Amino acid sequence: MDFNVKKLASDAGVFFTRAVQFTEEKLGQAEKTELDPHLENLITKGDATKNWTEKILRQTEVLLQPNPSARIEEFIYDKLDRKLPSRTTNAELLGQHMLDAAKEFGAETPYGSTLITVGEYQKKLGGAEREFLHTSAVTFLSPLRNFLEGDWRTISKERRLLENRRLDLDICKARVKKAKQAEAKAALLSEEVDKAEHELRVAQTEFDRQAEVTRLLLEGISSTHLNHLRCLQDFAEAQATYYAQCHHYMQDLQRELNRCGNSSGAPQSSAAGAADAASSSFPSGRLSPGASGSRKAKVLYDYDAHDASELSLLADEVITVYTVPGMDPDWLVGERGNEKGKVPVTYLELLS
Repeated sequence: MDFNVKKLASDAGVFFTRAVQFTEEKLGQAEKTELDPHLENLITKGDATKNWTEKILRQTEVLLQPNPSARIEEFIYDKLDRKLPSRTTNAELLGQHMLDAAKEFGAETPYGSTLITVGEYQKKLGGAEREFLHTSAVTFLSPLRNFLEGDWRTISKERRLLENRRLDLDICKARVKKAKQAEAKAALLSEEVDKAEHELRVAQTEFDRQAEVTRLLLEGISSTHLNHLRCLQDFAEAQATYYAQCHHYMQDLQRELNRCGNSSGAPQSSAAGAADAASSSFPSGRLSPGASGSRKAKVLYDYDAHDASELSLLADEVITVYTVPGMDPDWLVGERGNEKGKVPVTYLELLS
């Protein structure tokens, strides 16, 4: 391999000169060119964005995947640009164990049939969790990583180059100052002063150009914030959808267990009994008119009624809601025109 000895020597000389300048500045023995206040503010804002983005990214990864070994595996696959094999969630694994146990104990036995019911809903919960993890990774984690590994790396590179240009500029300023002092003592020819001033002008031009490039990149941080704002809203929406799905599945499971308990003569669980009591309070969709505290509510998600006592909902519609004595606190009575029925509280945003 051929080496350009002169270039290596020149680069080493530049590095050494910059190191000397930097050290003298830290010791207060050399003057330092200050950056424009606007540029300094942009740099401060950029550093804060980078630091907090890293913290939010790491903690979100911990939230979505508490297992450190699994996170390391995902990191390795990501760096190798390989697709991570589909991982079964804990809820899905639990559900499968329950289904397998039901085969062992007998699907027709009360315990076996209940294991099948609970196991199937555990698998549904696991599927919802897997969809939530995928959505969060695509809409939230990936944009944060792309900023840190893409835009921020470019900004950091240009900032390092700007710092080198500033050091070169201050080195040239010092040389001009020394040249003029020597000229005043007739120790230097005017040509040496002209040369030093020419180098200063070149260094000033390169510094100004690099400062402008760095400024433009840092001003792009504002658009990064807007992008991350949209990503954050998507993440919150994915969370809300996931928890609403879990709540919906668990309500269905309680009804299933209650139905199984009634058919087998087994005692009902307190949760299932409460759900059944709430349902029986409003037979055939005819709700008690003894309402209190009527309010308007905006529907957050679509909801399909499971029986005649419930009211189906459409996202973004506005309905009237109220409570009745003895009603399950997780439910309200919803009213849309001439239609009435129970509606789950988690699907609503109270407006007044």
